[in-house]
Amino acid sequence: MDMLRKWAFEQKTMTAFLFVSSVLTGAMMIGQAYFFVTIVDGVFLKEQSFQDIMPLLWGLLAVMLVRVVLSYLNGRTGVTMASNVKRKVRRMLLEKLTRNPIQTALAGQSGGKVSVMMDAVDEIDSYYSKYIPQVIQTSIVPLMILAVVLYEHVYSGLIMIITAPFIPLFFIIVGMKTKAKSEEQLDKLAAFSGRFLDTLQGLTTLKLFGRAIKQRELIEQSSLDFRDATMTILKIAFISTLMLEFISTLSIGLIALEVGLRLVVFESIDFSTAFFVLVLAPEFYLSLKELGSAFHTGRGSMGAAKKVMDELEETDQPVHWGTDLVVNPSIELRHASFQYGDGFSLKNVNATIPPNTQMAIVGQTGSGKTTLLHLIAGLFDPSEGNVLVNGRPRSDYSETSWFDQLSYISQHPYLFSGTIADNIAIGGAKEVLRADIEAAAKKAGISDLIQSFENGYDTPIGEGGRGLSGGEKQRIALARAFLKQPSIILFDEPTTGLDLKTEHILQQSMAELAKHSTVITVAHRLHTIKNADRILFLRNGEIFASGTHMELLETSVGYREMVLQQRGAAI
Repeated sequence: MDMLRKWAFEQKTMTAFLFVSSVLTGAMMIGQAYFFVTIVDGVFLKEQSFQDIMPLLWGLLAVMLVRVVLSYLNGRTGVTMASNVKRKVRRMLLEKLTRNPIQTALAGQSGGKVSVMMDAVDEIDSYYSKYIPQVIQTSIVPLMILAVVLYEHVYSGLIMIITAPFIPLFFIIVGMKTKAKSEEQLDKLAAFSGRFLDTLQGLTTLKLFGRAIKQRELIEQSSLDFRDATMTILKIAFISTLMLEFISTLSIGLIALEVGLRLVVFESIDFSTAFFVLVLAPEFYLSLKELGSAFHTGRGSMGAAKKVMDELEETDQPVHWGTDLVVNPSIELRHASFQYGDGFSLKNVNATIPPNTQMAIVGQTGSGKTTLLHLIAGLFDPSEGNVLVNGRPRSDYSETSWFDQLSYISQHPYLFSGTIADNIAIGGAKEVLRADIEAAAKKAGISDLIQSFENGYDTPIGEGGRGLSGGEKQRIALARAFLKQPSIILFDEPTTGLDLKTEHILQQSMAELAKHSTVITVAHRLHTIKNADRILFLRNGEIFASGTHMELLETSVGYREMVLQQRGAAI
């Protein structure tokens, strides 16, 4: 894959070292063969003494040590290259996934995303730690050996030239199959990871609805599918190794036969030349075999890289930011549209929200209320049109200045593992006084509850707010907003599912926050929306009508029907 090669050759120093070390390795192989042949020839044929061959033995030892050191440095360089690339790719994935977390969450299972981030990126490792160093070495060492063999004995060199292409031809064919199977394996792993994580997160729900056994069977099937894909890759690897061994052994045998005939029968070659060729031939084919194994591994890495690149290239709508924003801004949506892939779309929204006003967004389930709130919040940019703040595109302002003036309170606000004080303090600046936290909690109507705990504001709560009720989580979220004192507050049906007492407390807190802020509320209860300065009535992703409560009752049949359904009787 072009991107994998590009990332490899971006590391110019390491790549240059691999080329230099490969040349030196080739020279050491040839030198090792030379010293070995010379020693054997001197001892057994020329009957030289131990003292005579001592310099050759030292030379052989030095060459072998250098070769071992070069092999270690080659491997170390490959591992370092792999580590650098994996760090870079994970950073790119993290930036892509966090650039627009809403779309990321909607684009697929979290487990699948984690699988790509961890497992697929790890699979790239072997491309740099094994494949690239071996490709560089094989492009140099066999040519050096071939040149020496051709110089010493041309016929053996010709046999090498004829037989050598069969090895890369075979592993290229097998490698193509490996790449396809590797992609299939990673697909199975992503499906297994995603399903397993989804099951863990929804285990209570599955148990209550009697679906736990069915889900267990699905997880088991995903696991078996991944096992089968893995075993297929291993089967290809074993067959590939067997065939490479067969081809190289047969080729070495042909060279040995040809050299033996010339040495024994025709007596047209001397012993040292014949022995030198026979010692170098296995080194020649060993380099090609190792490339075959590395190529098999590299093709698997390319399958993983394709999964990574597909994730990186998946289109989204990134949010861009510029300079600082002044307080109490006006907001205007001008022909704003947004679409979730091939699914739901928000179309041609036009709305103006002056400072310090209360706006309600209403509509049936699936009409686009929350999507519009996310668009206003700046969690993503419109795919078409603009969101203007004080008459300028929101992208003209810095992200920090925008979110410093914004609070978003959803139906299920997220609380982190830590103390109650820590969770409220998220709403404030970096340095928050305990007195400010307590004042914010009091305004949110939760101070009495907190003080009833044994550890008060230092009471630990579990991840996701475990240990607190829905209403208590909502009031902590409101305390964050009171601590922050934002200019814009977004409520996404915050009172849904709450008892009347808790809802009344929240309504009072929301009214207090609205005194000095622009409040935009997604709601369906009549008493929540009827006092809004303006109501946007959505249907199928479009603003079907807008106006005050009384205006919409008179002009919009759909809005009037929605109100009648809530009242249960005619107005």
